[in-house]
Amino acid sequence: MPKAALADRIDQGRGIVPADIVLKGGLVYDLISGELVASDVAICGDCIVGVFGEYTGRVEINVSGQILVPGFIDTHLHIESSLVTPFEFDRCVSPHGVTTAICDPHEIANVCGLTGINYFLEASSRTLMDIRVNLSSCVPSTHMETTGGRLEAADLVPLMDHPRVIGLAEFMNYPGVLYKDPGCMAKLEAFKGRHIDGHAPLLRGNDLNGYISAGIRTEHEATSYDEGLEKLRKGMRVLIREGSVSKDLHALVGLLTERHAPYLCFCTDDRNPLDIGEHGHLDYIIRTAIALGAPPLAVYRAASLSAAEAFGLKDRGLIAPGKRADIVVIDALESCRVARVFTGGVEITDAAFAVRDLIPEVARHSVKAPLIEPHHFRTGGNRVETPVIGILPGKIITEHLMFDIAPEDGDKRPDFARDLVKIAVIERHGVNGNRATGFVKGFGLQRGAIGSTVCHDHHNIAVVGADYDDMALAVQRLGEIEGGFVVVENGRVLAELALPVAGLMSLKSFEEVRADLVVLRAAAASLGVTLEEPFLQLAFLCLPVIPHLKITDHGMVDVDRFEVMP
Repeated sequence: MPKAALADRIDQGRGIVPADIVLKGGLVYDLISGELVASDVAICGDCIVGVFGEYTGRVEINVSGQILVPGFIDTHLHIESSLVTPFEFDRCVSPHGVTTAICDPHEIANVCGLTGINYFLEASSRTLMDIRVNLSSCVPSTHMETTGGRLEAADLVPLMDHPRVIGLAEFMNYPGVLYKDPGCMAKLEAFKGRHIDGHAPLLRGNDLNGYISAGIRTEHEATSYDEGLEKLRKGMRVLIREGSVSKDLHALVGLLTERHAPYLCFCTDDRNPLDIGEHGHLDYIIRTAIALGAPPLAVYRAASLSAAEAFGLKDRGLIAPGKRADIVVIDALESCRVARVFTGGVEITDAAFAVRDLIPEVARHSVKAPLIEPHHFRTGGNRVETPVIGILPGKIITEHLMFDIAPEDGDKRPDFARDLVKIAVIERHGVNGNRATGFVKGFGLQRGAIGSTVCHDHHNIAVVGADYDDMALAVQRLGEIEGGFVVVENGRVLAELALPVAGLMSLKSFEEVRADLVVLRAAAASLGVTLEEPFLQLAFLCLPVIPHLKITDHGMVDVDRFEVMP
């Protein structure tokens, strides 16, 4: 909906001329008082102009017996992790009531740098939901990773005043902040006084104080009540995350009180179409939080008003005159079943999606898979004691385990009785050809292999396997399909999902991607995999979490957990 003239907004708000649209007969959830108030809502262009009264409109929509709440704001996510383009993400998520999404195009930036960020900026101006961008702060996330893109402060500064940009995205290289790495310092200085997102899992005490003192305002990595409370007390806005892998809501729901709610928000970080289709998006977080005992007022504030305040979006977050017409019509506060959604005064419908002006995708043919032979997955060394990555389901942090694995014929083999299988990371940007292997526990894999080019944050090839021939085939197939997910057994590809846009996003509709994920999940289970989200869990095994748990595509780093492939 185009912006209305100021004079029209005033006249329609006063009720002296009909409003463009009036939602009639509903109950407005007032996030200031916590009351449900019977009221019409008048909309002029993209703006709410009338509430707590009766209005006439050129278009009148009956919402009797329903509740009107402000549009939901996802305060931190990577659209790439939905596995679809920004336009399909818009079509997938906005019907769940999400009218604003604050994204960090960190994943595509690690593949193709500014090309990826500019793609998101251009796409965000053409979607129905309001997509805002935080500029990716850590590309690569640390100096230890090999990526296809590299962004320094000088690359980001020209974009800081773009109308879609809020500030600097999650500063995950927190060791670089604490030890004053020159590149980190340059970015922090450049964005001083602007919004800077945090990313500091398990950081506590004086080190947390130093990190916050760098000007970092928000944090989405708290995984326990005590960690979340400390970060709140030290002035951070805590973004409670519930994604497809990282599920922190149950641990943090005790913080969701009316007292804390002004400083709490919700985010999904990484959520795929399968979970969105089965459970929902922010609507799922809302109803789950209420079911866990959080007060509805605190929950809906965190979903909208508190989120808007935290990120300086003063034009939204309430159903009130002068605010952006982002409105979700639901059946009840507790169930949060979404009936209708208005974003900027436009109702979310198939017809509205159909008239969007789409743009071409970027970063095709980005997967330069090297020739990998089965023997490349052998793990040598004479030491029996072997470091193993321990998966924590529902978490992106991992355990650092040690197992005795005796070499056989110069190779440490998978041990299915102890759930110890091989993991390898293979550089795919065509930069240096680095390769490394290690062991992982927690997949349940008994045969075959699964592979992925969604491999945070460098997005090289990650493959987990019980059979070296199948692992090699998985790598080969990922190169052939321009990246994605594959499941292989006995020299045959059982299932795959091509992600040719940067090796991260599909060209298919989100419905097709969702169907493919069902097949992939079943194929992985047929190999013995017990994880609910094996592909995203695999992706996060290579995420830089804290220094002594670091895993990269470089054998020279993290020698306690990874070995250079021969």
